[in-house]
Amino acid sequence: MKNAFITGVIIGVLSGLWLFIMHLTGYDLTKDQVSPFEYVSIIIPVAGLYFGIRAYRNELGGNMGFLEALVQCFKILILAGIIAIFAGILYISYVQAGNNVRDFSGRMFGALLVGVISAFGVSLLLTTKSNKVD
Repeated sequence: MKNAFITGVIIGVLSGLWLFIMHLTGYDLTKDQVSPFEYVSIIIPVAGLYFGIRAYRNELGGNMGFLEALVQCFKILILAGIIAIFAGILYISYVQAGNNVRDFSGRMFGALLVGVISAFGVSLLLTTKSNKVD
């Protein structure tokens, strides 16, 4: 659980900071279009999950099944999501005050999809135990 907590906090804080970095560089939620610069944010959960699950696999002695990795990914993503949504609420309330809830909720749903797809990919990539169904 310690590994999930540390990795989740890192991903959540970096994702929350990404909102403020986007604002400082001139991209905000008032536009209905997605800038190519926003796609760089996909690196945060993918890299965070990869390094977090790889460290978890090392804690297990190198043997990890698919479901173990997937459950650990979801633990990481739940904590990261809570922190990122809290940062997003602060961002909407104080930095981009206005009616941006629709744009923000659409981006959070997109982030949820990226997280779930990344969790499956990282779990498949780092699984070392094969469970045959015979």
